[in-house]
Amino acid sequence: MAASAESLQLPVTPRSGLSALPLNRKLMLAAGIVAFVAIIAAAAMWSRQPDYKVLFSNLSDRDGGAVVASLSQMNVPYRFSEVGGVIMVPADKVHDVRLRLASQGLPKGGTVGFELMEGQKFGTTQFQERLNYQRGLEGELARSIMSLAQVANARVHLALPTANGFFREQQKPSASVLLTVHPGRSVDRAQVAGIVHLVASSIPDLNPRQVSVVDQTGALLSAQNDGSPQGGLDASQLQYVRSMEQATISRILEIVEPIVGRGNVRAQVTADVDFTQSESTAEQYRPNQGNEPAAVRSQQVSESSAGAAGGPAGIPGALTNQPPGATSAPINGPAQALNATPGTAAATGARDGRRDATTNYEVDKTVRVTRNATGSLRRLSAAVVINHRRTVDSEGKASLVALEAKEVEQIQALVREAIGFNKDRGDALNVLNTPFTTEEPAKPIETPLWKDPDILALARSIGLQGGLLLLGLLALFGIIRPALKASRTPPPAEGVSTVVANEVSLPAPGATPLLSGGPQEDLIRMARDNPGTVANVVRSWVNNE
Repeated sequence: MAASAESLQLPVTPRSGLSALPLNRKLMLAAGIVAFVAIIAAAAMWSRQPDYKVLFSNLSDRDGGAVVASLSQMNVPYRFSEVGGVIMVPADKVHDVRLRLASQGLPKGGTVGFELMEGQKFGTTQFQERLNYQRGLEGELARSIMSLAQVANARVHLALPTANGFFREQQKPSASVLLTVHPGRSVDRAQVAGIVHLVASSIPDLNPRQVSVVDQTGALLSAQNDGSPQGGLDASQLQYVRSMEQATISRILEIVEPIVGRGNVRAQVTADVDFTQSESTAEQYRPNQGNEPAAVRSQQVSESSAGAAGGPAGIPGALTNQPPGATSAPINGPAQALNATPGTAAATGARDGRRDATTNYEVDKTVRVTRNATGSLRRLSAAVVINHRRTVDSEGKASLVALEAKEVEQIQALVREAIGFNKDRGDALNVLNTPFTTEEPAKPIETPLWKDPDILALARSIGLQGGLLLLGLLALFGIIRPALKASRTPPPAEGVSTVVANEVSLPAPGATPLLSGGPQEDLIRMARDNPGTVANVVRSWVNNE
């Protein structure tokens, strides 16, 4: 088949590159590039975001505002959480910021100490000085108490009476402490006792019994133990009883477990301990009778004698006016009466006398003071349970077999000796051989993965990174790549140019084409130099026909 044509329609050379794209393609390409760059910048900023840690927590509004203002002046980024009043800063700046804020006296805290005395003004009265001293002392005590790990906040109230020398009985000081304990924590009796003695030791003449400790719920933590029996056992006495019981249980386990095996014996002990304090005083006297020697303490003898009157006596006359004669003092005889006149009663030996003797003997006296020891054991009760013996038969099947009565009696005798069993004291011991109930260990409650905080945090981190990566891929392969690909492919020819050529004889089907000469060579050369243009021409021919 031959075909001829007056002219051959060839496409005009199109514009190449981005300039050949339509306006909507250009806008799409620009939007894709901007989105891709934004995604890359967001990923970089998120990866470089610092890790924040707690700077201060449980700050009051006043301290929180002062700390935030100082952080803004220091150009330190921070985050504030309303829950718990937490202020967070980058992890690498926590210690530096704390030191810099401490140099500014921040945070000041809700209590003030003895620094209150530094700002005394001129003309302060004695009452104001005493009030400032009391406030400073309360603040220092509160700070010391808040240093405990369990205490979140503390307030101390002191009642310090004014000393007056005109009063016979001075009023004693007292104190009260209000504790705010961290959630989930508690203050034990030993710590309460420590707080009480801390406050009592800081104030002169303050009795520890005059210190009251109360928690935020209003419960009294400091028990007023005045030693009365109705108060029950105190902490030290309860601890003594528990230690005695635990020591007895340990002795039972140490002697029985080697026989029946570890974990096959259970023991409980109850100790009745007498903490009564009694004191008796006795005085005994030994009589000084019989052949027992007697010791003289003191002796007193009183003797007196009285004679007749020493005046003139007898018949008046010359003899009665004579002076008395000389008296003689016998060595070993009764004394002569003075002024004894011959013929008188005194001279003749007549007299009236009295003799008193008092002798005091020592009396034996024995004073005996007896104090009974406190914490004496009055009665001991023990209960021991022994598991059956585990045996394996010839087929390898395990079973539990009860102990023989003789073995139980032997174990009971060993336990009796181990605990110091005393029948006269009323002690009780019971040994029982019975199989233990075996229960399967409870399976731990597993938190679902979708509720695990660590998994959720990891999922959020991976999700954010994956989302940024997905958006970047969508922008790259969904917007940028198609636009760039379209800019490399020339659009179909919109117009053709007329090339005047001679009549071309196309070979008939099955005939041998002419490979040389004339326009045929130009077509072959054009197809070799610009295959795209020729392909578009052939496509247009096919579409037209």
